[in-house]
Amino acid sequence: MSWLSRVRSGIPFLPKRQTTDTLWHKCVKCGTMVFLKEWEDNQRVCPRCDYHDRIGPKHRFGHLFDDGHYEMIPTPDVREDPLKFRDSKRYIDRLKEARSRTGERDALLNARGRIGGHSAVVGVQDFAFMGGSMGIAVGTAFITGVRAAIADRAPYVIFTASGGARMQEALLSLMQLPRTTVAIAELREAGLPYIVVLTDPTTGGVTASYAMLGDIQIAEPGALIGFAGQRVIEQTIREKLPEGFQRAEYLLAHGMVDMVVPRQQIKEMLAKLIFYLMPEKKKAA
Repeated sequence: MSWLSRVRSGIPFLPKRQTTDTLWHKCVKCGTMVFLKEWEDNQRVCPRCDYHDRIGPKHRFGHLFDDGHYEMIPTPDVREDPLKFRDSKRYIDRLKEARSRTGERDALLNARGRIGGHSAVVGVQDFAFMGGSMGIAVGTAFITGVRAAIADRAPYVIFTASGGARMQEALLSLMQLPRTTVAIAELREAGLPYIVVLTDPTTGGVTASYAMLGDIQIAEPGALIGFAGQRVIEQTIREKLPEGFQRAEYLLAHGMVDMVVPRQQIKEMLAKLIFYLMPEKKKAA
C-alpha cells in the first residue's frame, strides 16, 4: 500500500458540509432568508410576504392527501416526438432533459387517495417539466385522471400550472383542448364534481380549455392566470392595463374565480367542497 493510500484510508468520514444552500431559502419576492426546513414545512410559502412559490406534484400530493398516503395512477404511453420537431435542439432531447431533471415522464401526474376522509382523484401539473406545457401526453394524462375518477365515483381535482400548449407538437397539442373538454363532459354526465385549483402560472391553451371549466374555480394567492401575456394585450388594444391584471385577486374581484385560498388551507377547503358536492357519499356516512 502506498503512503497516499495509507493516509487517505486513515482520514475519518466527514458528513456533507452544511452551507447556506442547504440551510436557507431566499424568497423570490421579498428577498428574506428563511430556514429551508421552515419554508418546506410551510408548503413553500414565504412566512414574511406570503409569496407562494411553485411546488411539484410529489410535494403537493404529500401535503394534500390524508397522512400523505396516495396511489399514483399510471398514464398510458403515447407516441413521442410525432412531428420529429427540431429548433435549437431536438424535441426528443428536450424531453430527456426534462425527465432527467424532474424524474417524471411528463408534465401532468395523477394520484388517488382521501382528502379529509373523502375519496378523490387529483391531477397536478409540474411547471418544472417544460413549463407545464400541454402536449399529447398531458392531454392523455388528464383524460386518464377523469376516467379514474368516474371509475372510483369520486371528484376530479386538477392543479394547473402551465405556459400553455407545447409548441413542439403544434396542431396535435391544440387538439388536446377539445379532448379534455369532452372528458369533462363525461365527468359531468356521471354526476361527479370537477374542481380546478389555479396555481402560478396558468396561461395559454390550458386556460383556454380545462383550467376554466371547473364547477368550482379556486386560485392560490398571487397566481398569474390568463391567456395571452399582459404586454401582448397592451400592444394589441393600445391601452395600459390595471395594476395586478391577471393576478388571482383581480380575477376574484371580477368574477372569474370563485375564491382565493392560501395553500395551507386548500386541503380543508377541498374536503368541505367534496362533502357538499357529493351528497350520496354524505348520506352513506
